[in-house]
Amino acid sequence: MTVLQTEASSEQVLYGRQSSLAVENFGTTGRRVADVPAFVRNYALVKAAAARSNATLGVLAPEAAGAIEAACAEITSGLHGSQFPTALVLGGGGTTTNMNFNEVIAARASQISGFAVHPNDHVNASQSTNDTYPTAMALTIRELSERPLQALTALALALEDKAAEYDTAQRLGRTCLQDAVVLTVGQTHRSHATAIRRVAEGLRAATAELDSIPIGATVLGTGIGAPDGYRELCVQDLSDATGRQLAGSEDLVDALSHLDPYAAIASAGARAAITMAKIAADLRFLSSGPVGGIGEVTLPATQAGSSIMPGKINPVIPEFVMQLSYRVRGAAHAVECAVAAGELELNIMEPVIVDSLLNIFDDVAAAAGTFRRKCITGLAWDGRRLNENLAAGFDQWVTMAAEQGYDATTLAVATARTAGKTSTAGTEEAR
Repeated sequence: MTVLQTEASSEQVLYGRQSSLAVENFGTTGRRVADVPAFVRNYALVKAAAARSNATLGVLAPEAAGAIEAACAEITSGLHGSQFPTALVLGGGGTTTNMNFNEVIAARASQISGFAVHPNDHVNASQSTNDTYPTAMALTIRELSERPLQALTALALALEDKAAEYDTAQRLGRTCLQDAVVLTVGQTHRSHATAIRRVAEGLRAATAELDSIPIGATVLGTGIGAPDGYRELCVQDLSDATGRQLAGSEDLVDALSHLDPYAAIASAGARAAITMAKIAADLRFLSSGPVGGIGEVTLPATQAGSSIMPGKINPVIPEFVMQLSYRVRGAAHAVECAVAAGELELNIMEPVIVDSLLNIFDDVAAAAGTFRRKCITGLAWDGRRLNENLAAGFDQWVTMAAEQGYDATTLAVATARTAGKTSTAGTEEAR
């Protein structure tokens, strides 16, 4: 393995020819492998597990396996991140990404050991891109899903706190944007919290499927090129390394052919984003005005709302949450398209699935976190406006209809409305 020098500095370049070709072919303008430290770390864990398992089974000499392990340990500790310049989204089903790791690990292992460690013969022993990439992918998505899950949980707690703050305050409910019956603010915010907890649990359940990993599948799930016992050793090694109780995929051919678990994760992320957007839109509507609209909710004033109208405040945080939901839904559709694009025994569209899920996680976490900090915790309900609107509730008419019938009550409602309009008109004339 040739160790190159960069022109700009004395930093050694550990990657080799295949990685360089990928940089040339696919560029580095988008997200790179180096930009996803969790992916780099988890891929190195996969390579280290393979080396240890190969040493146990006699595939690798202890010295070679030890050098590979040492190189992987440096990578998992955060070193050599710049050695993964290849684009995250590229053609070839992740082969170039796998070779980027093979080349870097081999070069560094050679430096550590003092003898030549080969990227394919040693670092990639008993492996294929077919199984190492989806294994690292599963570990990464599982790990990174914790961030949006934590943000959603915190948002649910904030909504429950707001429900407790306004537990008994009454407000006019609406259907079809028209007056309906009375409910409490506490009920409203508790329903918000229930919805957020439900979508969070959906995301958690979807990502939990990734605890089954296809390591040992090698080519097309056949296991060709890997010795007996290798798969089980790798699974246990990765369980120990990640602290998760991992299992080997039940059907290795299925695991490489069908990536529908990722479609479920994308869908769960979109569901979370849509639910937050709906709540945000409702609060935006209830805060409308404040004089010429409903004005029951006062949202925190985070910034000026107009460059020409002094003092105008816009519901920018709900609008931010709503816009992020559109982007999440687009990314989820990209995942669905990629999952559906698998052909025969392999889906080679995994790179764009990883990239899109990272976008979904980033946006869901950002939406939930910003919504909680900049809107929910500081919003207030206007008691005066709430009381003014309570009189429009249909509660008394629903009760009357149950006792006197729907038709008779409809006439009573019309009579009451006419009397109200006449009274208002008389008041205006007096003015």
